[in-house]
Amino acid sequence: MRWRRVVVVGPSMSPALHHGDVVLVRLGAAARPGDAVLVRWASRPAQLSVKRAVRRADDGWWVRGDNPFGTTDSEVLGPAQVVAVVRVRLWPRPGPVPPRR
Repeated sequence: MRWRRVVVVGPSMSPALHHGDVVLVRLGAAARPGDAVLVRWASRPAQLSVKRAVRRADDGWWVRGDNPFGTTDSEVLGPAQVVAVVRVRLWPRPGPVPPRR
C-alpha cells in the first residue's frame, strides 16, 4: 500500500476538514463506516472527492459529506469507489481527522 498527500477542495467535509487542508491518505486501505475516504464516482471518473464512508453498497460505498448544506455525495451520484482512506491531517492543524458528529 502507498501513501499520498491530498488537498481538500470545497466545503463538503466541514467542520472535520476545511478547504485547503492537507491530509495523508493510504491508497488501497480497507474502509470502515465512519472513515473519511478518498473516492471516485463512476459518473465522474476524473474527479476525486473526500467524503465520509457510511455503508457498503452493491457497487461500492455509500458516502456522504459532513456538511449537509454544501456537498454532492451518494444522495446525488450513487455509490462511490473508495480509492484511499484518510489517516491524518498534515496541515494546517496536524492531527487525527475528527469523526462525524
